[in-house]
Amino acid sequence: MPCLVAIAGPSGSGKTLFAQSLEEQLSAALGPHSVVTLAEDSYYRDQSDLSFAAREQRNYDHPDAIEQDLMAQLLRVLQEGNSVQVPVYDYARHTRAEEKRSVDPAPILIVEGILVLTNAELRSLVDLKLFIDAPLDVCLLRRMQRDVQERARTIESVAQQYLATVRPGYHNFVRPSAEHADLVVTGGGRNSVALDTVRRAILGRVREASEV
Repeated sequence: MPCLVAIAGPSGSGKTLFAQSLEEQLSAALGPHSVVTLAEDSYYRDQSDLSFAAREQRNYDHPDAIEQDLMAQLLRVLQEGNSVQVPVYDYARHTRAEEKRSVDPAPILIVEGILVLTNAELRSLVDLKLFIDAPLDVCLLRRMQRDVQERARTIESVAQQYLATVRPGYHNFVRPSAEHADLVVTGGGRNSVALDTVRRAILGRVREASEV
């Protein structure tokens, strides 16, 4: 059975960086194709039936915005050793793209996203639950830079969304989910001590599983 790691935390906290660094180090230790990383964002619901203006007004920081049951279903399939077709989300259009991404199973599965620890079904599948913490002002600055450069947003739209849904979503859903974490990583995604601790823990689990 693959080792499933969930990485949660506020938007802009460094979850993706931590996940990428973890994947690189684990792949170096175990070889290529040993780690697969999945983004919770891929499971934002399809909204092709709505106008673009309506899509812009949706709350993307509420658990209902994500098709968590589909995410759990596909993770189970991967845990069973089978390939899956994962949705691709188009941030510029606020809906799913027509194409899907083929993902093969691996000994280590990493899923990262702001709300991955809010769902009991998802938590029941996870072997190691992490929460990446960082000051909210730092998170906002990182989010602005990312959304403007990578997601075709304006500074004004990012600020408006942050006040309307991101900050309330953090206090209502994201931060409370930290109580389910096995480890809270402070200082964002560049915490090398936490990264080494997590890497060692995962390698230990994988090696124990291979000896069974």
